[in-house]
Amino acid sequence: MHLQRATAASLLALLAACAQAPVQTAPFTVKLIAFNDFHANLQSPGSFGVNASVPAAQRPAVGGADALAGHVAMLKARNPLNVVVGAGDFIGASPLVSSLFFDEPSVEVLNRIGVEFTSVGNHEFDKGAAELKRLQAGGCKLAQGAPDPNSCLGLGSASPGRYDGAKFQWLAANVVETATGRTLFPPYGIKTFNGVRVAFVGMTLQSTPTIVTPSGVAGLDFRDEADTVNALVPLLHKQGIEAIVVLLHQGGVQGAGLADINGCDGDLRGSDLARIVARLDDAVDLVVSGHTHAAYNCSATTVDVTMDATGAGGAITRTPRAAGLANASGRRVPVTSASAFGRVLTDIDLTIDPATRDIVAVAPSNLLVERTNPAAPPDAAVAAIVAGYNARVSPIANAVIGAIAADMPAGAGDAACNLAAGELVADAHLAATAAPGFGDAVIAFTNRGGVRNPGFTYTSSPAGEGDGNVTYGEAFTVQPFGNSLVTMTLTAQDLKNVLEQQFAGCRGQGAATTRVMLPSAGFRYTWDGAKACDARISQVTLTRGGATETIVDAAGSVLDPGKTYRVTVNNFMAAGGDGLGSFTAGTQLIGGAQDIDALAAYLADFKPPRAAYDATSAALGQPRIVRTGGSSCPSGANTNP
Repeated sequence: MHLQRATAASLLALLAACAQAPVQTAPFTVKLIAFNDFHANLQSPGSFGVNASVPAAQRPAVGGADALAGHVAMLKARNPLNVVVGAGDFIGASPLVSSLFFDEPSVEVLNRIGVEFTSVGNHEFDKGAAELKRLQAGGCKLAQGAPDPNSCLGLGSASPGRYDGAKFQWLAANVVETATGRTLFPPYGIKTFNGVRVAFVGMTLQSTPTIVTPSGVAGLDFRDEADTVNALVPLLHKQGIEAIVVLLHQGGVQGAGLADINGCDGDLRGSDLARIVARLDDAVDLVVSGHTHAAYNCSATTVDVTMDATGAGGAITRTPRAAGLANASGRRVPVTSASAFGRVLTDIDLTIDPATRDIVAVAPSNLLVERTNPAAPPDAAVAAIVAGYNARVSPIANAVIGAIAADMPAGAGDAACNLAAGELVADAHLAATAAPGFGDAVIAFTNRGGVRNPGFTYTSSPAGEGDGNVTYGEAFTVQPFGNSLVTMTLTAQDLKNVLEQQFAGCRGQGAATTRVMLPSAGFRYTWDGAKACDARISQVTLTRGGATETIVDAAGSVLDPGKTYRVTVNNFMAAGGDGLGSFTAGTQLIGGAQDIDALAAYLADFKPPRAAYDATSAALGQPRIVRTGGSSCPSGANTNP
């Protein structure tokens, strides 16, 4: 009874104190901490510089979930009014240390880091909506009615043998379930600071179905990004909400040069993101973006706030600078992105005027997540979770499966878009499907987005496998999707069509994205981006058994349009992914191995003591792609990030 009376008395005292407390009238600051495209990179992805001018040897080691947690904690300590948000692709295309366990480890560490809201990204749909809902709600992954042995290890959950689900909320404003007409997840989340509510609207790019396997987006409708936000603005205003932040999984890139993490290259080179922002309602105060794995800081305005003698909110004058992206009203809106893989965080101070309940100033700054930053020591509890999962996956991940003679990084490649890492993958896919009865393939293509960073690295990893050796874990990082191979019959005309379809605006390809595929050895063609659609491809040849056949001549004419060829791609491409709908014309489809299994089997032919894979070998038929004109692979060639 004494305890109850004491508690009641304390409550009365607290209520009295609250009644006497002054109402917040002066503008105050909220710290918003943002990142995007984490892709379950629980361990450090390597080094990174603040811009391209920093020599590689001087770039600090960055990232890792423990360092990310330490930097978030450092920023949160600077302001008790804070929120941690994301712009999608927190999971999917993940390293083996997370993907083997169905990305439960990533969700568990993101819980510990303190994420509160994130938009869905395209890779959240890699395994379908039902699996994403499980990751949100918790519960074990089932296999034949029983928990899968790689699920519910629970190293970061409340106890072993369980998976608690995400404590943060995925947001999906523009993703609607066709069966119910409702959004897959809430369209927005709200957090209150000093009595002022701030809305976070989350969504992914409308074109997600073109870059995700159809089964992953079955039963879902992806709607226009700007229309979705603009329709929500009146609903938020009716709730008295004026402060609106958009978490958008769509992005842009900076141009060549320094590409500083706090730079902003004009309108981000005419990106899809810029076109979306250009249609946004003026009520949107900030856009946190992602998807392109780029870092940029397009800070839009400085704002002067004049207060009257009583401290109440006075007139607010916006003073725009030549930065940010213009919205539908012509006002420059701050837009940010924090690279990918936990290498960068965006530290954003939002100034809120309680009189208007609106954000009146936005001050963003991108910072590296440096592993040796003394002000942000790595979080020991998060490190222990990662170490626990790593110990369970290491026997698989650290096994040497082959060797390479030199670095083969992922990326855009040379001016013609040749890319050694992708060519190795294509060769592996051809080898897995060339045998009679296993596909009878004579050509294979892989998409650039299916070849993940960092590619194949010659220098030994911390696992100590030795220079040149490739471990299963490294190969899995390059091919993490679990796609299966599909071999089909295409005519010579189909081949010409799909090659023409690689280019922006051609045969239904996206208006802003060129997607040059990587072919297997023996296949060669020339392209000229200055020519019109359907006239860009020429001199297509196929060499096999020492003989070279011309499929398309130097004038661009298909010599025998009806002649057929067996062609292997991954199931994502076979379904028309990356805008390559011409593959759906294929007939006599045969399913094959998973892409990672094909890659591992192929690399076994280059396992010590055998000679390492040498991308410059004359036997590999370089270059496979020849270009007329041009100095760099077109922007957007490395798709499906």
